[in-house]
Amino acid sequence: MRFGTFIPQGWRFDLVGIDPADQWTTMNGLAQRADAGPWESIWVYDHFHTTPVPSAEATHEAWTLMAAFAASTSRVRLGQMCTCMSYRNPAYLAKVAATVDHVSGGRVEMGIGAGWYEHEWRAYGYGFPDAPARLRMLREGVDIMQQAWLTGSATLDGEFYQVDGAIVQPLPLQDGGIPFWIAGGGEKVTLRIAAQYASYTNFAGGDPEVFRAKSEILRGHTDRIGRDFAEITRSSNFNTVIAETEAEVEERLKALEARLAPHLGDTLERIMGEYRSPSALVGTVEQVTEKLAAIGELGMDYAITYFPEAAYDTSGLELFEQKVIPALS
Repeated sequence: MRFGTFIPQGWRFDLVGIDPADQWTTMNGLAQRADAGPWESIWVYDHFHTTPVPSAEATHEAWTLMAAFAASTSRVRLGQMCTCMSYRNPAYLAKVAATVDHVSGGRVEMGIGAGWYEHEWRAYGYGFPDAPARLRMLREGVDIMQQAWLTGSATLDGEFYQVDGAIVQPLPLQDGGIPFWIAGGGEKVTLRIAAQYASYTNFAGGDPEVFRAKSEILRGHTDRIGRDFAEITRSSNFNTVIAETEAEVEERLKALEARLAPHLGDTLERIMGEYRSPSALVGTVEQVTEKLAAIGELGMDYAITYFPEAAYDTSGLELFEQKVIPALS
């Protein structure tokens, strides 16, 4: 199993209490720490407003961070989970990503999805098309980016995007272009797009039965287009809280709840419920390792972990590095 980890960027109230002038130092320190450790990749979210409650708390922009991490790290791969297709023109995004790929020495991943955070869309003036339209935008955008990275230019007279010989030079350093991670488990459209374009998928982490079902649907789509299902690495994201004992796990959850409580209001109970649900990667070393191993047996090859306390306390991160990753790598 391969492992990536999220760098806190504020979106989930995971930099609150840290002076904004010091937040880059915090994020970069964690990125460099991962670069020196056992992680294959580091990740950020592509969002502009905090969730689940929009607020004035800092949320740092994903692709700016990609460029910064590209320059400040030397080994780990750099991903977003996931870039919202409609937040940037796809030809422009292809150009940005290709440049970051050069800065990084060929370490960029393209996590891409249709987007969902309505408040954010409307606040930034993007409207909020219905889900079928957003998915059609995703398909057109991925087509444009793939053209750009394979040929150096892109042309499409689409329903949503029109580009006519958009030049994207230099090409990414990576042969075949930047790998696509198609995020989401939509069975009729998203997984069909993944079957055609993705090197990686990302869906349904903590529920083995859902993961199994989505995997079979993906396999059906690859079979229909004649693609080898094994070419696609299946990944999942996990909210992760780990400790040596169950009592220590509970202490960590209570500390998280106390940090979030001033910001989340009526949504606090729901968010903490997510951490206490079976789908979360929360528990002792043995419990966390067992859960990952069980999902790994179903074909989940890549786990991306989110440690909500990372900006304040890296002891859980260290425990995962020392005991879980060696057991499953």
